[in-house]
Amino acid sequence: MKSRKNPEYGDQTKKDNMPLYTIGVVAELLGITNQTLRLYEKHGLITPSRKNKNRFFSENDIKWLFCVRELIHTKKISIEGIKKLLHYAPCWEITNCPEQRKSTCLAYKGSRKPCWELNQMICSRASLAGCDDCIVFLQNKKSTQVRAAKK
Repeated sequence: MKSRKNPEYGDQTKKDNMPLYTIGVVAELLGITNQTLRLYEKHGLITPSRKNKNRFFSENDIKWLFCVRELIHTKKISIEGIKKLLHYAPCWEITNCPEQRKSTCLAYKGSRKPCWELNQMICSRASLAGCDDCIVFLQNKKSTQVRAAKK
């Protein structure tokens, strides 16, 4: 039997962005209810992909949701607080990025704007230097793309 190769499986970044997990599976992985995930979506903290009327989440979405849960339960930050943090704080402050990673991060070196805004401007000139696996950057990039597509 011949195996069909999907070109997307060769690239880990693409695999991490593939919406494969249903809302029920993600809720079980996180130990929360489907309704909590819908609440996060309603508040703009997550933007799952849609196929028909069903929500599908990627690996990066799940990583981001773990981060959101940690901010809510460990750091005691409200949903509104997280939304403000995402608007004003750079990702390295939200995720406690290690110094070694910050030293290679182009957004950290030019930190006058939120990292995801800066990276949108410089990504065509240089590599994202570690941002391609920064969950805060990836989530903001995805939300920006979804908002642009709706216009």
